[in-house]
Amino acid sequence: MSQTLDTLHTFSAAEEFLNFLNVDFNPQVVHVNRLHILKRFHQYLQQEPIPADLPEEMEYAAYQLKLKKAYQDFIGSTPLSEKVFKVFQDAQGLKTIPLENLRTSLKSKHGRKLSGMQQT
Repeated sequence: MSQTLDTLHTFSAAEEFLNFLNVDFNPQVVHVNRLHILKRFHQYLQQEPIPADLPEEMEYAAYQLKLKKAYQDFIGSTPLSEKVFKVFQDAQGLKTIPLENLRTSLKSKHGRKLSGMQQT
């Protein structure tokens, strides 16, 4: 494992990654989007892995470029529009449950007919 990758593995905060990779950032943008930025960084690394045989300087530059790109994604955008996490991908975080499923579930929990809920 390279020195750059070894160091990256020790970080947990977005600011640590950004500072180490020398990416200029607005603390307010990071404060609001830290998990989204790191998740997008990880997605970019999965889509196009950094070759293990790169010289150290080139490897560092490659990680830096991917983190800059991930950070830039959230400069003029929002987590909702970027849809990095599944909750934002699933109908913008909204799920619908058919009423009949709810009735069935409540009946089985309470073992009786529920007042106020008409059967159709």
